[in-house]
Amino acid sequence: MTDKSLALDEALYKYFQAVSLQESTVLTKLRAETAKLPMSIMQIAPEQGQFMALLVKLIGAKKALEIGVFTGYSALVVALALPDDGKIIACDKDERYTNMAKPYWEEAGVSHKIDLRIAPALETLAELIATGQENTFDFAFIDADKGNYSNYYEQALKLVRPGGLIAIDNVLWSGRVADPEDTDKRTIAIREFNQKLYQDKRVDISLVPIADGLTLAMKLNYI
Repeated sequence: MTDKSLALDEALYKYFQAVSLQESTVLTKLRAETAKLPMSIMQIAPEQGQFMALLVKLIGAKKALEIGVFTGYSALVVALALPDDGKIIACDKDERYTNMAKPYWEEAGVSHKIDLRIAPALETLAELIATGQENTFDFAFIDADKGNYSNYYEQALKLVRPGGLIAIDNVLWSGRVADPEDTDKRTIAIREFNQKLYQDKRVDISLVPIADGLTLAMKLNYI
């Protein structure tokens, strides 16, 4: 994993941010606090967050889904991009990190938009499907345990409307997916998932080499 885009040297990366990153103060503060954690590398890069916020606005999203919250940066980015009556259901099972997020959500004035569900994400997604919420979400972001990527994707695909967008993080996995000698379980899971999406006729896809790789999958039809 990486917290900045691949293939940019430090000087170019600083320039890239200097002429493009328009991060709000509350986002900067949350990112700085997260950087102090041993697992800070799990946070998305700020340029990725800004890109996702633009996508949310472009598709006119009002109802979003997040699988994997960590300290809440990506949920905050999406919530800020949603209209005031928008909603993001954020799924995680580790309150140690999500509790860090809440003060920043409050400070940003978007806590009313974020519905945090503390439970295994597969259970939360199954509950959403069981309660008739298929084809009602505009946007979904998957950034959780890699072994379940395919399962998260299948459930998210049911929940997202036709024309809706699913964004999946870490699909380049610091370049390890391109190394045939890398047989780590997570690497294999992402490699297999990437092949699955490449062949999936239910979606149009684009793999964007921002941060650690972000695949965008637009749902084509009701399924």
